[in-house]
Amino acid sequence: MPKFEVKGKFLNDGEMRPFTKIVDAPSEKLAGEFTLAIFGSKHRLERKYIAIESVKGADGS
Repeated sequence: MPKFEVKGKFLNDGEMRPFTKIVDAPSEKLAGEFTLAIFGSKHRLERKYIAIESVKGADGS
């Protein structure tokens, strides 16, 4: 499965903090959805507190 680099910001202690996450997904759209699900699960955040700024293919080394 291709890897995608997802960049954005999420709410942490009342501040928007930047993040970069590498996820395995079949498409860019699903990479964004997977990232929202991961942050919601790990940080107990609703989607409205997570802003995805870009999704691009990650170089496979």
